[in-house]
Amino acid sequence: MGVVRRDRAPAVPHPATRPRRRSQLTGVIVRKALVIIGSLALLTACSGNGTQDASGAIAVEATDDACKVARTSAGTGNVTFEVTNKGTKVTEFYLYAEGDRILGEVENIGPGLTRKLIVEVGESGKLQTACKPGMKGDGIRGEFTVTGDAKKATDADAQLAEATKSYQRYVNSQADQLLVKTEEFVNAVKAKKVDEAKALFPISRIYWERIEPVAESFGDLDPKIDGREDAIEPGTEFTGFHRLEKDLWVDGLKDDSPKIADQLLVDVKDIVNKAKTVELNPTQLANGAKELLDEVATGKITGEEDRYSHTDLWDFRSNVDGSQAAVAALRPVIAAKDAALATSLDEKFKALDEALEKHRKGDGFKLYTELTPDEIKALAETLDALGEPVSKVAEVVTSK
Repeated sequence: MGVVRRDRAPAVPHPATRPRRRSQLTGVIVRKALVIIGSLALLTACSGNGTQDASGAIAVEATDDACKVARTSAGTGNVTFEVTNKGTKVTEFYLYAEGDRILGEVENIGPGLTRKLIVEVGESGKLQTACKPGMKGDGIRGEFTVTGDAKKATDADAQLAEATKSYQRYVNSQADQLLVKTEEFVNAVKAKKVDEAKALFPISRIYWERIEPVAESFGDLDPKIDGREDAIEPGTEFTGFHRLEKDLWVDGLKDDSPKIADQLLVDVKDIVNKAKTVELNPTQLANGAKELLDEVATGKITGEEDRYSHTDLWDFRSNVDGSQAAVAALRPVIAAKDAALATSLDEKFKALDEALEKHRKGDGFKLYTELTPDEIKALAETLDALGEPVSKVAEVVTSK
């Protein structure tokens, strides 16, 4: 496949706001991003008073300098957190297993908003909670203990078991292609075949973006592979896809570009091995579907993700593909429990598919810089409409 390319796209400076994925935006991007982020956050917003609610949700009060978790223990099975941001900065909340493996996360919680996170914890042990005011750093952490031996959802429900197996097959196939295409990209960079490397850049990222929530769950591999220069920790080397993107489109290949390419391939191989062996559960599928749409809203539709190549629509398309795959795996369960939601999801995914396909160009997509403000707005509105039903999937899937 080919892609329309620009050889010397100017770098766009962005002050750091998050070590992994986010950055502040300027000009028209600010306006678009704030509209989208605010609306998506509101889709799952609800009231919270800092105590445990009647449903058994564990209240979390997040401020700019504290993370107050109402209960620091729970039984195995589904654990629900209701996170209220009482600070002045946008925040996010994580539940970590050993080695900083992410069991669940909820992002982009604006001041005054409350968002819910449902996580299935299959084994007893010591975990950690973390609030990240400003969406950066290691966060404000606390111990969280899980005890018991509750039966896993996939053990108790054949439909959920099949849904998880189906999605795992999807992850495995995408991981295989990620490795193949990354190796092709790396080889082109090392051979100094600039045009070929540029053409392969968005193609290799298709498979990364489709399984991004799974890939992101493994500690520091995500920022090494996919971190943007302005969003990595101070003192951390700028590596991975976006370092090579900048070399190819802005600075020209450097003496250390082959080394960066080799390390990218090593890190991708590590991610592929981990992604193919991790044991997923239904709430991870549901949460991942929403996370992928949040990724679009905070990076791809704003044009900040692929700021040097402007191939953001490739990533946009791939994030939506991944979200759709997770929902499709869960659809029999969703349809059985909430037929209206299943229908709404079908309709909204179709509408977004159609909106994206309008921007096809050859075998790829238009550059982000070729989109008009009205076209960006139309995509944002269609994405916003899909975010609402997807935000309900986790609660429906875990309902009795």
